[in-house]
Amino acid sequence: MIWNMALGAVLASVAPTGTEVTIYNQGFGLVKETRQFDLRTGRQNVTVEDVAAMIEPASVGIKSLTDPNSFEVLEQNYQYDLINPIAILNKSVGQKVRLVRTIGQQKDVLEGTLMSSPTAIVGSPDGGSQNTYNGMVIRTDDGRIILDPTGEVEVRSIPEGLISKPTLLWDINATKAGQNLVELSYLTQGINWNADYVFTLDGEGKGDLKGWVTVNNQSGATYREAKLKLLAGDVQRATAPRGGPGGFGGARMEAMKADTGFAEEAFFEYHLYTLQRPATIRNREIKQLSLLEGKGVKVTKKLIIDAMRDFGVYYPNEGEIGTGNIKPVVRVEFVNSKENSLGMPLPRGKVKVYQRDKSGSVQMLGEDNIDHTPKDEKLSLTVGKSFDVVATRKRMNFKRINDRTFEQTFEIEVRNRKEVAESVTLLERHYGDWRVTSNNMPFEKMDAMTMQIIFNLKAGETQKFTYTVRTQW
Repeated sequence: MIWNMALGAVLASVAPTGTEVTIYNQGFGLVKETRQFDLRTGRQNVTVEDVAAMIEPASVGIKSLTDPNSFEVLEQNYQYDLINPIAILNKSVGQKVRLVRTIGQQKDVLEGTLMSSPTAIVGSPDGGSQNTYNGMVIRTDDGRIILDPTGEVEVRSIPEGLISKPTLLWDINATKAGQNLVELSYLTQGINWNADYVFTLDGEGKGDLKGWVTVNNQSGATYREAKLKLLAGDVQRATAPRGGPGGFGGARMEAMKADTGFAEEAFFEYHLYTLQRPATIRNREIKQLSLLEGKGVKVTKKLIIDAMRDFGVYYPNEGEIGTGNIKPVVRVEFVNSKENSLGMPLPRGKVKVYQRDKSGSVQMLGEDNIDHTPKDEKLSLTVGKSFDVVATRKRMNFKRINDRTFEQTFEIEVRNRKEVAESVTLLERHYGDWRVTSNNMPFEKMDAMTMQIIFNLKAGETQKFTYTVRTQW
């Protein structure tokens, strides 16, 4: 219970008349607000209480839109010592308090002085601060010392300096009195966005791509009827974030062209997506907004055997690195082009891939992450591993020619256990100065480390690729 809730008069209190929020997909946002200040001539304090709790104080900017020369900011303060029971007790040490406790059926009321609060803030080894249990001590007016009392502790007033909300306070010197339209801007942590995609395949080489924006606001503020912008790109920050919970174009991209959808534009080396209607982003809320929709996107499926990528990423069952039984990786690929019902930059996000079964029910095939992808680029989604196509990779021979040269022979057997034909891509990787001295099937050298072999397998067919490679270092 608080005896006196008076906090003192606020010289000026203003509410936003317009809000714009730009959210970066790196866990922070830029907030811009317009506010009406009712100023008087001379020096005065102006406070703004409803800012984000995770504001970056050093990023705050303020300027007059009515008259840039109508005032100057002499001092700026960010106050964040918020009212709570522990903070009140910490600041009430040495002050008069009242202890109300129940003994049996009777209430016992004691008055005295708070000698120690329950917790104290002390320095931590890393240079920060931390709370430590201190224990409450009250000395009653009759001289008794009560340790860790149970009951209600009442203070006479809110200690000076505690506030109910994080507050910006400016010491302003105004040369003109009256209404002044001001733009306030600041960065805040705790707000993020990402793209989520649902790609539903028809099983006949096409699919429908639906994109969503997921906004997660943990910044400590609600932005009402805000103009929402999303920036996609890798923006460099000079310091690590502080704390924190931490096609679009073309005839078929209806969501991006609708008045209530997102409009995309190139911005510097990034891409900016602006929602074409106001949106309220509440604190501690996850909001999803429709981003795009592309219908009839042409896709191709690939089965890929790549045993030596990252030196044995498959973790084979037996033998040398990259040998043993291998399950081909299944990839779904499509081009982000206007001709393919897409053709606009796709923000970084997660793609869930589905396909309808014979009964028409949608089943999930897998999911993969994509990076920021420009238009006209190919996307390759890894959705899983093949069940009915299997392979075995063996090293059949190893011969050391000299200290810097050796020769190896490999055999890769690919077996199609399906009742339909299947195409499989084999990627073989070698490092150093290498050349193939013999092989039983044609291959294509893709780059300095990779050779590609295509298996066109009939239903139930098995094929083997055998080759010898000489490597020098």
